[in-house]
Amino acid sequence: MRTQVAIIGAGPSGLLLGQLLYKAGIDNIIIEQRSADYVLGRIRAGVLEQVTVDLLKQAGADERMNEEGLPHDGIELLFKGKRHRINLHDLTGGKRVMVYGQTEVTRDLMDVRAAEGLTTVYEANNVQPIDFESAKPKVRYEKDGQVHEIECDFIAGCDGFHGICRASAPQDKIKTFEKVYPFGWLGLLSDTPPVSHELIYANTERGFALCSQRSATRSRYYLQVPLTDKVEDWSDEAFWEELKKRLDPEARANLVTGPSLEKSIAPLRSFVTEPMRFGRMFLAGDAAHIVPPTGAKGLNLAASDVGYLSQAFVEYYKDNSEAGIDLYSEKALRRVWKAERFSWWMTSMLHNFPEAGEFNTKMQEAELDYIVNSEAGSTSLAENYVGLPLV
Repeated sequence: MRTQVAIIGAGPSGLLLGQLLYKAGIDNIIIEQRSADYVLGRIRAGVLEQVTVDLLKQAGADERMNEEGLPHDGIELLFKGKRHRINLHDLTGGKRVMVYGQTEVTRDLMDVRAAEGLTTVYEANNVQPIDFESAKPKVRYEKDGQVHEIECDFIAGCDGFHGICRASAPQDKIKTFEKVYPFGWLGLLSDTPPVSHELIYANTERGFALCSQRSATRSRYYLQVPLTDKVEDWSDEAFWEELKKRLDPEARANLVTGPSLEKSIAPLRSFVTEPMRFGRMFLAGDAAHIVPPTGAKGLNLAASDVGYLSQAFVEYYKDNSEAGIDLYSEKALRRVWKAERFSWWMTSMLHNFPEAGEFNTKMQEAELDYIVNSEAGSTSLAENYVGLPLV
């Protein structure tokens, strides 16, 4: 087989890249080691920046999001028992975020790709990017007992943190930066109305909590838990009781509980790979970086990588220019590190850190008090939360 861009990974970043390239007249094939149902079964983020919303529109995958997504103009910070609203819309000149689940984004991108009859190879085994430091890279994989090879101009590694693309990069040319946090998030998804029409981020003596949502009838809640906890340690009843203890009286009274649709514990880490380009192979999304979910940046960073990369390929094929390709890693990493800083800062400010002591607690309270009572502090949080523009 022959294509212009071979994309490894059929998550939202790979699918979005494929659709943007198709719209620009650039041929592409997506190779995914999992099944489509497995990809759709991943329960992930649900807060989209304006940049991500705009890219989904450009890809022609925004119709259902516009109908069912929930635009949010603010968030609430809960500390010392009281909630304080950050008006994202007013502080950023009219910007907002869209609450729409990553599963739904993935489904929409799959649907538009299928409608166009574009090639996606699911359940591909032993996927390998080959010769990507030459002028003729290839992707080799096994399917139905046969070995297949795709010749291409470029390889886009959109295959996640555990994918083969970053693992295939020359070890003497790659550098990684990592911070592992001493706690995780226990998440519960339920078909219950959200406790509030906007997200609540809670800093409490018992630990962090987040009240989020996927729709007007489906809620997503999180609790900070020790890394030693296991999902089976937490019944639904125990989760709801602990969440109530971390909320203010009004939210506690409004909380509607119900059986969990999904429950899991996710560890938190900050991780960045430099560079994001190796010859004719480019990394995007979780293949290149991971952020704590506190800043709602994971999916949005993947989308911004894809925005830069798709434009670089368009410049290469339409304008015969390699400038975008040569600058991709530098431009993407500038945005990545700003999002890493914001996610680290939000995590540090809102969570209980073991052995941190009372001084750290007082510092967190002072930081939160400054943010909610200073227009400059509120604006800084708001600008980063709605997302910085692509350079």
